[in-house]
Amino acid sequence: MKVATWNVNSVRVRLQRVLEWLDRHAPDVLCLQELRAREADFPHAAFEGAGYHAAVFGQKTYNGVAVLSRTPLRNIRRGLGGNADDAEARLVLAETEGVVVGSVYVPNGQEVGSEKHAYKLEWLGRLRRLLDRDFTPGAPLILAGDWNVARDDRDVARPEAWTASVLCDSGSRSGLEALIAWGLVDVFREMHPDGGLYTWWDYRSLAFPRNDGLRLDSILTTALLARRCTGSIIDREARKGEKPSDHAPVVAVFD
Repeated sequence: MKVATWNVNSVRVRLQRVLEWLDRHAPDVLCLQELRAREADFPHAAFEGAGYHAAVFGQKTYNGVAVLSRTPLRNIRRGLGGNADDAEARLVLAETEGVVVGSVYVPNGQEVGSEKHAYKLEWLGRLRRLLDRDFTPGAPLILAGDWNVARDDRDVARPEAWTASVLCDSGSRSGLEALIAWGLVDVFREMHPDGGLYTWWDYRSLAFPRNDGLRLDSILTTALLARRCTGSIIDREARKGEKPSDHAPVVAVFD
């Protein structure tokens, strides 16, 4: 099973890129983030033509997540559930081949100490509570997406420049680690423990050519699946060319 995740920064703007990438890499599952489209405007027909079923949680202009799968999707769930209103489309869960897959787009947080930062930490806490409530660490579960957190300084080209940002602050990192502590494994980190490999580069200041990036995108799985992971890569090639997303896809293969 080949699973990938990609923040495409507008699925309609980047549609041809995504279709070409699917044709080249043929993942069984692709999680998309930052669709910037309502479900009614999502290009279902184009992905069906490429051989993929889609579970979509969309939103006009902002956010939006989807799970694409070569096999039919069951038990689709949108949002974090509970009593809070999910006005922002940031989580969709679906089951394929007995594995629950979630496409995740964690809030950025804007600025440490702001209301949006507090919302980011609350959102991560709600996701942890969802796992506590509805899942067990012994079951096959994949959460893949843009976490808007660099786990530690191995995931940052210039840590001194980002230490005070919402992508590297201690609160955001603690929130992500609390989620992982539930029983998840960062399979890319397991394969590449030394770090120095990134998934996001700012469009400005020639960040991509200088490899001035951060690893914000990850595939997290329960141990059952992590033990069967045979490899994980970041596809830097997908960040090149005309009008790319500012993120590159992450791919993991499971035996």
